[in-house]
Amino acid sequence: MPSSPTPSPTPEPSGVRRRSLLGAAAAAPVLASLAGAGSASAAPAASATATATAGPAGGPRALPGGGDLGPNVIVFDPSTANIQGRLDEIFKQQESAQFGTGRYALLFKPGTYSGLNAQLGFYTSIAGLGLSPDDTTINGDVTVDAGWFDGNATQNFWRSAENLALVPVSGTNRWAVSQAAPFRRMHVRGGLNLAPDGYGWASGGYIADSRIDGTVGPYSQQQWYTRDSSVGGWLNAVWNMVFSGVEGAPAQSFPEPPYTTLETTPVSREKPFLYLDGDEYRVFLPEKRTGARGVSWGNGTPRGTSLPLAQFYVAGPDDSAATLNQALEEGLHLLLTPGIYHLDRTVEVNRAGTVVLGLGYATLIPDNGVTALKVADVDGVRLAGFLVDAGPVNSSTLLEVGPEGASADHSANPTTVQDVFVRIGGAGPGKATTSLVVNSRHTIVDHTWVWRADHGDGVGWETNRADYGVVVNGDDVLITGLFVEHFNKYDVQWNGERGRTVFFQNEKAYDAPDQAAIQNGSIKGYAAYKVGDDVTEHEGWGLGSYCYYNVNPSIVQHHGFAAPNRSGVRFHGLLVVSLGGNGQYECVINDTGSPTSGTDTVPSKVVQYP
Repeated sequence: MPSSPTPSPTPEPSGVRRRSLLGAAAAAPVLASLAGAGSASAAPAASATATATAGPAGGPRALPGGGDLGPNVIVFDPSTANIQGRLDEIFKQQESAQFGTGRYALLFKPGTYSGLNAQLGFYTSIAGLGLSPDDTTINGDVTVDAGWFDGNATQNFWRSAENLALVPVSGTNRWAVSQAAPFRRMHVRGGLNLAPDGYGWASGGYIADSRIDGTVGPYSQQQWYTRDSSVGGWLNAVWNMVFSGVEGAPAQSFPEPPYTTLETTPVSREKPFLYLDGDEYRVFLPEKRTGARGVSWGNGTPRGTSLPLAQFYVAGPDDSAATLNQALEEGLHLLLTPGIYHLDRTVEVNRAGTVVLGLGYATLIPDNGVTALKVADVDGVRLAGFLVDAGPVNSSTLLEVGPEGASADHSANPTTVQDVFVRIGGAGPGKATTSLVVNSRHTIVDHTWVWRADHGDGVGWETNRADYGVVVNGDDVLITGLFVEHFNKYDVQWNGERGRTVFFQNEKAYDAPDQAAIQNGSIKGYAAYKVGDDVTEHEGWGLGSYCYYNVNPSIVQHHGFAAPNRSGVRFHGLLVVSLGGNGQYECVINDTGSPTSGTDTVPSKVVQYP
């Protein structure tokens, strides 16, 4: 790190990301083995009192609520011996295990911890167990870096930090992540560096409900979205930096520098989280905020309600879909402890107000072409903190919020989908026609990465075929922090009225074999973000689409965005980028916007449309 960072570093070249080539070409050296990775005396998660509930007449025995959180939820308190050793041991296992099976949640009881550096690898979540981030203070760091991938942070996925206060040793905490790595409910008593050591490539990212007292330095980060937070300053921008409801955010200035800034977030409701009330675990359910600005916890106890763990079925990866459905039918919520859950039938959430909360990137895999999870057209369901991984048999959909034709008004108590990620391929063969379908009105999707894998196992134009990433049919849907990449046809298709998106990041599929493979009737390529032809009202802020047709660099994409040309359909801050000239865009949206050109990785931008 230079002693005096320049305010506008120039990534090489302009932060171009080439995951698959780098994945094959780079040796990806692993960091030297970490000191002190021996045994630790961290306690397994304490059990809540198991509470039996009445089962249906003549049905199977009622399932208990509460219970042990399992071996991969590791709970520390300030008196725990050798915390650093246990953290190092898990990091050594998870550092480069991009498609491995390990899943961990590292939970810290309220108190003060000193001298720690919690390095986070894949599928590792770290969180405090207080009601406020300031209840759990680490005098030390929670670090993500990219030594495992030779200083390239573009594959630092699937990890999270939540509900902690940090006092970084150097004054600045390093959080060099890309997609699916939320930084939520954090208080950094210092600065935050979003780039890897050496300022290599990075493609993040997401911050919400956090306070960073010092300056946030994105450096080489290509894009970032920050929501309902407070920052002491923001250093620079590369392509697309978006803020909504952020105190201290840079002023609106797109296209140069590319800051898109909304004073408030239209509607938000923070993610549910596990905490300790005395010796008992509870799950806090933050209330909905309209026109939010700043953190939700700044004035003491956050506003909302809570549920005892005894009202949750604490699921483990050996549980079947039938057991999960039985728990839901008996009125329990679901807490998915870390692990991989194989589903031979759909998990069905039919009761209003149901919470499905995952820990440590709990992963649902539909084995036989079913939809992993469906939500009925009911109020107030909260889905949070899990990964859906497509199985080898094609699923028509992987996650459905509301049935087809859903029409009920949920404005007072919407369903929220937060830190729920979808993957097709990478960990092995996977297929799905459509990944995420939103049919229920007023749904809030707050941070998702829906990814057709471009590297790993089971990857190829037809091998992990997935035509559509996100399809929105419901009216009045809001998405804050939308990342969707590499689908064979439309990455996002939005058919509902009055939809809104704040921040969008996209890459078109790398692996299209030729122009004919992506042809959309008379149009060259499927738009990354398509608003239905009949839609009369829609709005988006800070949306970017990138192409990297490395299999056939001659492919031409007509535009990144397609929408009806109506006054009620409005966009602010659009851009398209050709990464190193591997494919080109002719326009930005519809027939508007300059084409990308040559091998210069320079965005073409449209400030307002129409």
